[in-house]
Formats: sequence, structure tokens, C-alpha cells
Amino acid sequence: MFLLNAILRRTVKQGRLKVTDADGKVYEYGDPGAPLDAAISLRDPDTAWRIARNSALNIGGTYMDGSLVIDEGTLFAFLRLLILNNRRWNESFWGQVFERADDILSLPAVFNPVSRSRKNVKHHYDLSGELFSLFLDTDRQYSCAYFRSDDEALDSAQLNKKQHIAAKLDVRPNQHILDIGSGWGGLALYLARHYPVRVTGLTLSDEQHRVSNARAQQLGLEDRVTFKLADYRLEKEQYDRIVSVGMFEHVGKPHFSRFFRKVHSLLAPDGVALIHTIGFQTPPGPINPWLRRHIFPGAYLPSLSQLAPVLERQRFWLTDFENLRLHYALTLAAWNERFQANRERVANLYDERFCRMWEFYLQSGEAGFRWSGITVFQLQLTKEIGVLPITRDYMLREEERLRRADLGGEEAPRDPLWQPPHKPDEIRTRSAH
Repeated sequence: MFLLNAILRRTVKQGRLKVTDADGKVYEYGDPGAPLDAAISLRDPDTAWRIARNSALNIGGTYMDGSLVIDEGTLFAFLRLLILNNRRWNESFWGQVFERADDILSLPAVFNPVSRSRKNVKHHYDLSGELFSLFLDTDRQYSCAYFRSDDEALDSAQLNKKQHIAAKLDVRPNQHILDIGSGWGGLALYLARHYPVRVTGLTLSDEQHRVSNARAQQLGLEDRVTFKLADYRLEKEQYDRIVSVGMFEHVGKPHFSRFFRKVHSLLAPDGVALIHTIGFQTPPGPINPWLRRHIFPGAYLPSLSQLAPVLERQRFWLTDFENLRLHYALTLAAWNERFQANRERVANLYDERFCRMWEFYLQSGEAGFRWSGITVFQLQLTKEIGVLPITRDYMLREEERLRRADLGGEEAPRDPLWQPPHKPDEIRTRSAH
């Protein structure tokens, strides 16, 4: 406990933490006049050493195996305390140096050729379908929802997300849309239900592929929606619209350029792409090693400073950018609430250790989005300058039209005024007077 005690005394200055070691000795850290945020017990003699040696990996690991126990307060309060106190270190000179070094050293872990990508996906997304049904919305949207208010229901917020993305795609009749990382098929099927288009979805998960095709058949959309068990790098057809939601996180830093080169080659000259990804608001760095080992192997989150040069090299127009900020924190909170309500059923599917792993994942994720600079980016991309209207009004009109349609009311008409040019060089320009 000697080393961990020294680390906590130097680190915990904000809030108040109580720790009971394996011998029953009690230590307190932080502001003695502050309310207690959390009290934890370390049940095994080597737990303190494991945490001191690699806290980023082993706080989650010891919570999973039951050697770190929350006695007072909540897991979420404990995680919040750690994040808020670690921020001073992370923003310091040596904290930045350490993070850059760790980013470089972690490169082998995020090198994801096709074979490794398949293995990574199977690790997480081929878990029991019943597990995901116990905490996701009814459409199994496993990505950031779009909340119009803090207290909006999860299913409603996930429907908002599909409307929001569809509006940004500016879909036109008879187009062919590619969905890279199509999950259980919800977005692809939504687009096919609302527009006279064809959609091709790509996934590397056997379970997602099976469920997606079954859903397309149930909805009578199998003639217009195709789900393929395939890697995006092997795709060859050209598409009018490309969308990718929650997949870029699995690409891996060494493959950023290749991903956007591939999107560029698959996108028609007058096409539109929408990339939705978790990212860092902070300078580049690796994701938490516990998360990468136990939940999302091979994952890497981009910073804006990494994305901008890649887009520039591909000569993409960044026609719209949105930072969703707290929306994923609200999403994870809703997922955790549903997970806790069904915790006993999850334990019957797996075991108690799995339950602790999953709640640590969901709650550390929410805490990260609230206090660690993690966010969600939506990037709208085109190859040419005049493919889309010059204001964002078309998005708002289309989103409202879709909302009315999904509520079962009278649909607002499509905007007839904007007709994109047939060729990029046919863009009209005003002469200067």
C-alpha cells in the first residue's frame, strides 16, 4: 500500500476518498472538509500494488474480479473523483509527454489488418443477442443517440439520431447508399423505408449480419437492402451516399489515411459522405488500456488534429461539422439504467464478473464523456464544392419532415427548390457587380 498511498496523496486534491487496505487499515485522501465521494476496500494483498503499477488498466481489472469493492458512494462517483483529479496531471507538461509516448507505444495494439479487424469485431459484437436487447433501444442502435432534452427517452433519442443523419445525407431518389459498419441494420432499413433508394450495409459480425438480413426480410425490403459480411477495404462499387456510424473508432490510427482514401474512391463525384465517430477534444492519445483489452480491442479515437490533415490530403470538402458533446454521456447513462434493471438476467447469461465488467464499461464511458474530453464528431464530406445547398436550412427542413412522418402525421413536402447540378462544373455562380 506504500506506493499507492504516495500516489493518491499526490493526486487526490479535489473531493474526498477513503480507502481500506487488505489489512483493514483506513486511509483518507483529498479535502477533509468535503463530503465523502466514495469509500473503497482492497480485498487482496496485491490489489494496491496492481493499481499503483498501472492504474489505467488495473482499476477496472480489480473492480471486475471483485478485489476492489465500493463500500460507500457509487462506482460512478468514484470514477468521477479519479477523472477530475487526474486532469491536473494529464494537462501538465510531463502528463502530455507521457501520453504522447504511450500513444506511440500503443501503435501495435491498433494495427488492424482485415483478419485482425474480424477478430476484434467478434470479440464484442458477437456476444449474445439477448445481452444487447437488455440495454439497447428496440432498434438496437449501438451508438450515440441525439437527445432533444436531457430527459428524453432512449428510443426517441435514437430515432432522432437516424433522422438527423438522414437529413445530413440529403438523399435523392434512386440513389445507392453504402453503410460502413451497419450494426443490426437499423439505419440502413430506416433509409430504405423513407426513401426510394438501395442500401448496402457492411458488417464483420456474423450475429449482426444474420439479424440484419432477417429484419430486411421481415420488412419486405430485401430487394432494396443488402447486408454483406465484408470489410470496407474490399468494397469496389461506387455509391451516391456513404454513411458510417460508430465504426471509425475501430479503424485504428495506422489506417486513417487508407480509410478516407477508400471513402473517396467509393464516393460518386457528386456524392455525400457522413462519418460519425467518437473522438478526443484533446490532443491525440490512446484510449484507456482496460477498455481496449476487455471491451474494444484494436480501438483508437481520433482527435481533430489527426483528422484534418487526412481530409486535406484527400481534397475532401468538410461541408458540415458537428460536435455532439454530451449526447453520448446521456446515451450511456440510459444504457446503464437499463443494464442495471436487467442485471440479474445478464448474470444468468454470463456471470457476476461479466456484470462488473459491463457496468464499469458503461459508467466509465459516461464519466469520460462528461469530464475527460471525449466527444462525438459528425463530419459531412463531399468531393466538390457545390454538391450541397449553401446553407444548412435543407437539413432542418428534412429533419422536420422525417419527424412528422415518424410520428404518423402528415408529411411535409420535400423541398423542390434545390436541384444539385448534374456535373460539378455546372455550378452557377453570381457575377460581381
